[in-house]
Amino acid sequence: MMAEKIPAQSLYVSEPSPYMFGNPSNKPDENWSNANWLKSRFHFAFAEYRDPSNTNFGVLRVMNDDLVQPSRGFGKHPHADMEIITYVVNGELTHKDSTGNEESLGRGSVQFMSAGTGLYHSESNESSDTPLRFIQMWITPSQRGLPVNYGSLCGDESARRNKWQHLVSSVKSKYKTPIKINQDANIQVTELESGQSITYAVGKDRQAYLLMIESTGAEIVQSGGEKQVLASHDALRLFGPTKIDIVAPESDKAHVLLVEMQKK
Repeated sequence: MMAEKIPAQSLYVSEPSPYMFGNPSNKPDENWSNANWLKSRFHFAFAEYRDPSNTNFGVLRVMNDDLVQPSRGFGKHPHADMEIITYVVNGELTHKDSTGNEESLGRGSVQFMSAGTGLYHSESNESSDTPLRFIQMWITPSQRGLPVNYGSLCGDESARRNKWQHLVSSVKSKYKTPIKINQDANIQVTELESGQSITYAVGKDRQAYLLMIESTGAEIVQSGGEKQVLASHDALRLFGPTKIDIVAPESDKAHVLLVEMQKK
């Protein structure tokens, strides 16, 4: 099978206590429709979600799709020996860490940490009225004990409109991307306008994990003619060699994130 769909309804949904990350108790909020402060969709085993058969996809160890209530967040916590990439979908993500970095990033922005020898950081939604949604990915580094590194890129809708924006690549690769990580992996994003299409080819001995960030139903057409429809939160495992065309619906866009790596 060259492509395996992961339906949104099959993802584990986590809604942890607000006290776990230093938040006050849940309370009614006119800008928030959920009962809990956080709704996380886990693509792989994480935190209380235990599944030995679904711990990773190659070097992609974590993909969490987080929706955070206004004026809430993840208090200071540690990380080490992981390449952590965060893509902001909506709202504004505020990051602070123990090495002195502090900034807020909006839609389409990317925040990166090579956690290496270890650091503490916090992530929060400091808006009083706008929910925050972001996709956080953890990629296993090529080696342990690397120096801590931080970087970011401000979102530019024109850079991803109807084309691939190559955000992340390996420090050893030839690609000139704004973010470099210590692993043979690439992250790209596109935002297709209604009715537009784009092609992606997965090479021999490569694989990719595709997340449909936003769409009411985009069509994925494989090189053999097989078709699947992906809506928001659906994902697709791709195994090379294969090629796909992504076609946005006539009445909506298709916002897509893709993580490509060596086949494992």
